[in-house]
Amino acid sequence: MAHQSTMLKLNTGAQIPAIGFGTWQDADAQEPAVTIALKEGYRHIDTARIYGTEPAVGKAIKNSGVPRDEIFITTKLWNNSHHPDDVEKALDASLKDLGVEYVDLYLMHWPSPFARSDQMMPKGDDGKIKVGDTDYVDTYKAMEKCFKSGKAKAIGVSNFSKAEMERLLKETSVVPAAHQMELHPWLQQTDFTQWHKSKDIHVTQYSPFGNQNEIYSGGQNMGKLMDDPVLVEIGKKHGKTGAQVALAWGITSGHSVIPKSKTESRIKQNLGGDFKLDEEDMEKIKGIDKKLRFNDPSERFGWNFYADLDGKK
Repeated sequence: MAHQSTMLKLNTGAQIPAIGFGTWQDADAQEPAVTIALKEGYRHIDTARIYGTEPAVGKAIKNSGVPRDEIFITTKLWNNSHHPDDVEKALDASLKDLGVEYVDLYLMHWPSPFARSDQMMPKGDDGKIKVGDTDYVDTYKAMEKCFKSGKAKAIGVSNFSKAEMERLLKETSVVPAAHQMELHPWLQQTDFTQWHKSKDIHVTQYSPFGNQNEIYSGGQNMGKLMDDPVLVEIGKKHGKTGAQVALAWGITSGHSVIPKSKTESRIKQNLGGDFKLDEEDMEKIKGIDKKLRFNDPSERFGWNFYADLDGKK
């Protein structure tokens, strides 16, 4: 029996499964991982041009026997293709690698442009990333065309600040369907997520377990979010793990969550995070917000991210 995910609604009217499968990192492991995920009942797969995992995701979907229209696929525009003339080409390349005619959601991965280049990380002679000068509003307007043509059934953004979001809404005509951001019980950003609700913009949480990934700064020595005593205690009450409670916190908040894993047992376990917490649980979790942000590449990308948000270093 395939797991039936909680479904949430986008402002386009489409449904997005609350629990998704993240495919960041380790491109070689992704085809078997996505294959397992689809077999276990995931119907929402999250990838991105920069991950290098689109071909693997495409193969797994094709071989899964699951009809295309039952799978919600998100991919993301990378920073080297922000110029308006490059956006549709970048989406076409993603569609080709995924082996599909359209994606369900196309996101601008970051507001920050790199120089136009075939290189994902165009570098100058100083070894630093070469930044571009395309305005994210112009990039988004090019994405709107992909939405109108049907190549992307919905468009949105990722890693934007509140000021960047407000400007985007003011200067463009399609309200983003979704904003994907770092969000977990140690970085709750309640005011910001409430603002999204008021604008009917869906929130997808990446790094729903926080992140001890070595590419992120900070947080290596503080233990894991999923071992937080409050989450573990709430888990005991529901017969769940701390990790499952972290996912349930997002889903109870009305967000989709995209945990990633390569191991079959964890891939299955994460589906068990699709349940609702009660008010008392949610109230307790409020108390563990550390305003701790793990992912901030401001220095590398030459852009001041999250300037007005919690967890800014």
